[in-house]
Amino acid sequence: MTKSTDWLEIGKIVASQGLNGELRVYPESDFPERFEVPGKRWLLYPGQTEPQPVELLSGRYLDSKNLYVIKLAGVENRNQADELRGCKLMVPESDRPELGEDEYHVLDLIGLEVFMQESGELVGVVVDVIRAGNDLLEVKLHENLIDDQGQKAKDKKQKTAMIPFVKAIAPVVDLGAKRIEITPPSGLLEINS
Repeated sequence: MTKSTDWLEIGKIVASQGLNGELRVYPESDFPERFEVPGKRWLLYPGQTEPQPVELLSGRYLDSKNLYVIKLAGVENRNQADELRGCKLMVPESDRPELGEDEYHVLDLIGLEVFMQESGELVGVVVDVIRAGNDLLEVKLHENLIDDQGQKAKDKKQKTAMIPFVKAIAPVVDLGAKRIEITPPSGLLEINS
């Protein structure tokens, strides 16, 4: 993500596609319209802090590759497309789609503290959301978390746990209070750490 909080990264250009200036984009968004509906987008070049406006002309999803192939105005050949490799595709933060109940933007989840619902004990902090069949919260475990034998973790490296982000395990997500409450099955935190 950029230093500016006014932008959302929706994808990264990973390669050119063919000879006519099409680009392969790895999506960082669950909203296909970001890549398929023509309109204004922004490109953030590596090493830059402010994205530049660009016009998305068309796009399609390559199911077998989990990529989008897009066409941008002014990119007419493979050489021009290759020059954009590594650029990030951006939209203004104000362009967030409305979400339904129990749907969350990934960026809103990162940084939330995770607590055991029953005891109120701090488990750790969400550092990433991994896409899978069910999304997984990658939680950096709190250094004082005690294991099954009543021992504090001895190694200096802070461990992480993968917690399935499903209603049964994470029944409370309170963005206002910046917290998630979990009810993990026995052993989940130990298995992952």
